[in-house]
Amino acid sequence: MIQVVLFLITVALIAAGFVWLADRPGDVVVTWLGYHVETSVMVLLLAVAALIVIGVMFWSLARAIWRSPEQVSLFFRHRRAMKGYLAISRGLVAIGSGDARLARRSADEAARLSPGDPLTLLLTAQSAQLAGDRIGAERAFHEMTRHDNTKLLGLRGLYIEAQRRNDAVTARRVAEQAAEADPALAWAGQAMLDDRCAQGDWSAALKSLDAMRSSLEKDDYRRKRAVLLTAQALALEDKDRDASRLAALDAVKLAPGLVPAAALAGRRLAEAGDPRRAGKVLIAAWRLNPHPDIADAYADLRPGDTARARLTRMQSLAEKSPEDPASIRESAIAVARAAIDAREFKVAREALALYVNAPSRRTATLMAEIEETEHGDEGRVREWLGRAMRAAPDPVWTADGVVSDRWLPVSPRGRLDGYEWRVPLAEIGMTHPVVDAPPPPLPDFKPVVEHSPPIEIAAAGPDESPAPPMAPPVSKPVAKPVLAEPVIPLVQVPDDPGPDSGLDPDPLTEKTSPADGWSRLKQLFR
Repeated sequence: MIQVVLFLITVALIAAGFVWLADRPGDVVVTWLGYHVETSVMVLLLAVAALIVIGVMFWSLARAIWRSPEQVSLFFRHRRAMKGYLAISRGLVAIGSGDARLARRSADEAARLSPGDPLTLLLTAQSAQLAGDRIGAERAFHEMTRHDNTKLLGLRGLYIEAQRRNDAVTARRVAEQAAEADPALAWAGQAMLDDRCAQGDWSAALKSLDAMRSSLEKDDYRRKRAVLLTAQALALEDKDRDASRLAALDAVKLAPGLVPAAALAGRRLAEAGDPRRAGKVLIAAWRLNPHPDIADAYADLRPGDTARARLTRMQSLAEKSPEDPASIRESAIAVARAAIDAREFKVAREALALYVNAPSRRTATLMAEIEETEHGDEGRVREWLGRAMRAAPDPVWTADGVVSDRWLPVSPRGRLDGYEWRVPLAEIGMTHPVVDAPPPPLPDFKPVVEHSPPIEIAAAGPDESPAPPMAPPVSKPVAKPVLAEPVIPLVQVPDDPGPDSGLDPDPLTEKTSPADGWSRLKQLFR
């Protein structure tokens, strides 16, 4: 709207100017080189404007003729670039659709039309990868590293190719070059970090993590640094106790809920004579993540304490547990463990009372230990141990499908902080026992003997029959033990007659009476 108003105002001013000149035509006389021209001012202005336009036209025409070779060359270059761009586009689409032949042909066409173009080099490398030509792909990536704008892309490709052929040395060297070129490059920093972790060089791993700090989220950086500090503390545990304690405390500051860091820091502080600070560290970790390692470290807070004092301490720790079922179960197991050590079996049974109907393996094992220590009942011990074999598994340190009896900073596949405290196979939704069979009933092998009621013997007269003799005690037949159903059903092959119990009884000899034989003889001569 504003532009329309400005246009109307401009047109009005121009019209007013023409009207003003028309009202004041004036006279202009030009005498030059024997020529004498008389005209009005408006005509003179129009003539000047026409001359300017004609001059501009002649200048443009002369400039176009002068630059025509350059324009022709530019036209052909532009046309060639467009063909190259179309070839690159067609090749990338072919790579996406998996057409290796078309991708290769497009890459050759792009290389002919647009040599040295970054996209052409990328298309050449990817088409070679799609065709399985590793040498050609590496050649293209090496060509990329010679240009500043494609150097990091080429190094990335060389790193991937080195990983594919399991060449760790080349992969590390390429990652180092990429990290030197751009310290904030995420993949190069991660590659350097993974390599340092695989070598167990935790100090170098911490430096690599600090170099890639800008590319990580704050919580992710703190967690990874805490894990590396914990790994360093564990490595120094037998060499330098003070350095190990300081590293563990630094890890706890970054991640208070990291179980191995808190347990190690608590043990080192208790060892250094600072149980109060150790208790604070362990309680803070327990409130965030109840774990048996923290419970054990808290139980050993004061080495000289009695078993009853340890039980009291564990009961105090259990009161600080979170309210979720898993934490409550872990607290109950910790209290039961301490109660068994203190020979407070009633307390141990009360702690596990809620979980004996559907016990986990640890719960069933603790119940077996209670039965053995308190009563020495081998039958009950075997029963609980049998239930432990069939019970649901407990959480363990698991990473990449591998179970470890202790925490490790790096998973088997080289993933930092890969181990998690969880039930194995829980990721596929399998939390019930692998072998799910009801416990076999316990048969009572003792014969049950019932005595006949006492018989009152009346005084028999001379004409009365004598009293029958007293019946001997009747013993009920002993019940055969009921065999439990096999956990794994027996498979009977076609030629296998099967277990003996399933065989048909031997055919009995048909008893024939003399009458039946006479009847058969008569049937023969009928």
